[in-house]
Amino acid sequence: MLVKYQLKYTFIPVAMMSEGLDTRARAVYDGPAGRILASVDLPAGPERVFRALTGAEVTRWWVNPGVFDTREWKADLRVGGHWRASGVGRGQPYALEGEFMVLEDPRKLVHSWRSVGGPPPDSTVTYLVDSVPRGTHLTIRHEGFKDPVACIRTCRGWETSLAELVNLLSSDK
Repeated sequence: MLVKYQLKYTFIPVAMMSEGLDTRARAVYDGPAGRILASVDLPAGPERVFRALTGAEVTRWWVNPGVFDTREWKADLRVGGHWRASGVGRGQPYALEGEFMVLEDPRKLVHSWRSVGGPPPDSTVTYLVDSVPRGTHLTIRHEGFKDPVACIRTCRGWETSLAELVNLLSSDK
C-alpha cells in the first residue's frame, strides 16, 4: 500500500505559562527526512532538568496519557552505558533501549534509541539543556527514522511527554 504524505511539518502547542516562562511544549517533524525537533522552557535549573532526563523520574514524564505509559527505567549513566525503558503502549507491552553516547552534565545528553528486538538502525536523541532567566530551555533533536508514520507518532509523543515534564518540574515548587 502506497501512502503519500502531503503535510511535511506539524505544530501542536500545549499551552501553559509558569513564572514568565513560555512552557508550551512544541514539536515539529520532517517525516521524509526522519527527524523531529522539540523544545520547551522548564521551570527548573539545568541540573534539576538533567536529573529528570536521566533518572527514575523518566517514568513520571515519558508518557502520553491513553497512548503509552513508561513504567520502568534503568540506566547505566556513563558513556557507553545502556538504558532501557518499558511500559504499555496502545494496550501492548513495549520496551525501548539504547546506549549513552554523550554525557555532559548538565548541558548535553545524546543516546541511541531502538525498540528491544527491533530491526536496526537505531535513531539518535540529542538533548540540549540551556539556562535561561527563571529556568531552562530544553531542545530535543530525534533523528534517524526510516518510517514516516513512526516519526509522526514519536513527534506527538515528545510533545505530550515534554508537557508532562513541565508538570513534574512545576510540582517541585
